[in-house]
Amino acid sequence: MKALDEGNVKVFVGMGGNFARATPDPEYTEHGLAQCDLTVQVSTKLNRSHLAHGKDALILPCLGRTEDDVQQSGSQSVSCEDAMSMVQLSKGTRKPASSNLRSEHAIIAGMAKAALPESTMRWDWLVADYDHIRDAMGVVIPGLIDYNRKVRQPMGFRVLQPARDRTFLTDSGKAEFCLSALHDEVPAESDVLVLQTFRSQDQWNTTIYSDDDRYRGVKNLRTLVFMNPDDMSARGLAEWDRVAIEAISKDGSRRKLDGFRAVEYKIPSGSAAGYMPEMNVLIEPADFSAQSDQPLMKSLRVRIAPLAGGGR
Repeated sequence: MKALDEGNVKVFVGMGGNFARATPDPEYTEHGLAQCDLTVQVSTKLNRSHLAHGKDALILPCLGRTEDDVQQSGSQSVSCEDAMSMVQLSKGTRKPASSNLRSEHAIIAGMAKAALPESTMRWDWLVADYDHIRDAMGVVIPGLIDYNRKVRQPMGFRVLQPARDRTFLTDSGKAEFCLSALHDEVPAESDVLVLQTFRSQDQWNTTIYSDDDRYRGVKNLRTLVFMNPDDMSARGLAEWDRVAIEAISKDGSRRKLDGFRAVEYKIPSGSAAGYMPEMNVLIEPADFSAQSDQPLMKSLRVRIAPLAGGGR
C-alpha cells in the first residue's frame, strides 16, 4: 500500500477481488493505484476496482467456476480447499458466456510467457492439463504428495495437519505450551471503544447481495454500529439514533464517519462493531499490525457520540 502511494509500483495485477474496496481507506488505495503505469484486473464480474486504475488499464474477463473450462486435454477441474481444510474438485458445466473467455490459469501462463521469454517452464503444458499443476504442487507443498489421486476420492481429502492428529513436530514430540503476559488492549481513555469490522450474512467479501443480516437480526440496513446497551446509555444514545464515529489512528490522525445508526447488540462493554467495506474509511494507512503487516480491521480505537442535529 505504501509503495503504491509513493509511486514505486509500476504494474498492479489483481486476480479477482475488489482491491479498491476490500483494503483500508478507499481514497488512499485509489490514489496509489492511479500512480501505476498499468493496472490489470482479471475478473468474472465488474466492480469498483475497475474504475480505480493506473495510467493504462486492462480488464481481462475470465471463466467462472460454473463454466466449462476446456483445454487441450479436455474439460478441466480446479481443486478448492474449504474452511475445514478439505480439498475437493470443482468442475464447471455451463457453456461459457463467450468463446473468447480464458481461464485464470491460461491468463497467468500467457503473462508469464510474454514477460519471461527465457523461462524454461513449460507454461502451455501446465495449462493443457491442470493435473500437471497439481503434480507440481505435490512436489513442493508438504501434504500434497499424490495430489491427483487423493483429490479424486469420494470426499476429497484433508490437508495434512499434524497437530490435529496429535502429532507434534517438536523436539519432545509433545505439545509444548508457554505462559506469556498479554498486552492490555483495553483503552486507557474511558470514552474510547474498540471497534471491529466484519461481513454480514448476505455478503461475500465486498459483494453485497442484500442489506439483510440474518446472523444478527438486521433487515434493510448496513450503515450501523452495534453497541453494548450500557455504552449507548453512557453516551446518551437510544437505539436507532444517528451517531458520529471518530477513529483515532496509531499515528494520532483522526477519521470521521457520520450518520450511522446505533443498534443495541449483545457485545462486550467497551466494544463496537460494523460492516466492511462501509467502515473501511475509518482505517488509516498507519493502522496495521507490526507482526503480520495486516490492517487492524478488528481493533480500531473510536469515539462514538450522538450526531449533532441527527436525531433518529
